[in-house]
Amino acid sequence: MSDKDIFSERERGMETEYFLKREQELIAKMRERVAREEERRQMAEAIGVADEEVLEALQDLGYHADTVKLLSVIPLVQVAWAEGGVSDAERELIYEVAAARGITEGTTAYDKLNEWLASEPPQAFFENSLRAVNYLFESLPEDQRALSRQSLVEYCTQIAEVSGGILGFRKISDEERMAIARIASEIGQSRPNAVKQVIAS
Repeated sequence: MSDKDIFSERERGMETEYFLKREQELIAKMRERVAREEERRQMAEAIGVADEEVLEALQDLGYHADTVKLLSVIPLVQVAWAEGGVSDAERELIYEVAAARGITEGTTAYDKLNEWLASEPPQAFFENSLRAVNYLFESLPEDQRALSRQSLVEYCTQIAEVSGGILGFRKISDEERMAIARIASEIGQSRPNAVKQVIAS
């Protein structure tokens, strides 16, 4: 076999190897796309939102079908940590709210909630989560959107009040008031009654 033939054969081998590698990459990307689509379908079922843009945004923030139900609970966790620690009363109320949303013992979401209540998540996590909550609210009909925002602020207020303050005075601390105001602002709640009451207390 001449040097030319050897070179041609080697070139064909490299070419075949290249195309095989490209084909494998394309198959892997296709599988990943299908998996993400299935994940979005499951998330849509879990939270009752069909908007693909919203679901993709939630995926990009790291949420999936097992944890997306936690979104409405995360702001409560944020308020509970506002003073540097979560009280037993705050923890109990958060578990009650979570249970009403189907987050119960033995689920991935419940285990994740336990982690957040045991160790404070970073501030960036709370910020990203509030952005995700806002995506969710924006996808709702206008009347539901306003009600959902107000309801979330009211739950945050209850978390702040439940720990009772010092000797029952000033139930909501400055740190908690600031946290609630920040949450209200991030989710587009424009200071209606619930927020005014918190700031005035």
